[in-house]
Amino acid sequence: MADEVIFDDAVPVIRVHDLDAAIDRYGRLGFSVRRYQGDARYAFADRGGASLHLSELADHDPPLPSVVYLYVSDADALFTEWSERGIEGHFHEPFDTDYGLREFVFVDSDGTRHRVGSRLSRDSA
Repeated sequence: MADEVIFDDAVPVIRVHDLDAAIDRYGRLGFSVRRYQGDARYAFADRGGASLHLSELADHDPPLPSVVYLYVSDADALFTEWSERGIEGHFHEPFDTDYGLREFVFVDSDGTRHRVGSRLSRDSA
C-alpha cells in the first residue's frame, strides 16, 4: 500500500472585480496584504494562520459567489472589530449553531461570503 498523501494546507482563491479595492478592504479587515510581483492582478491576504488569495478577473460574473470559512478564537470579538470599520458590504449578526460553533457572516462588495466561526464553550453549548 502506498504512503498516504498528507495535505499541508488549503488556500481559497477569491475572485474580485477590483484588486486595489479588495487590497484596501482586506487591509481594513486586519489582514496583511501583499501584491503578487508578476504581471497578474493577484494578491495575498494573511492574518494569523489564515491565508486568502485575491484574483482580479475582468469577466467576473460567477453563477455562485465565493465562500470562505474562517475559524477564529472569538467570533463575537471579530464581528465587533469588522463591523465597526465601515467596510462596504453587509453583516449578519453572530448566532449559535446546532453544531457547536458561534458564527457570523460578512458578504463583501464582490459578493464573497465570509463565514466566521469559533467553538462554543461547553457552558454555552
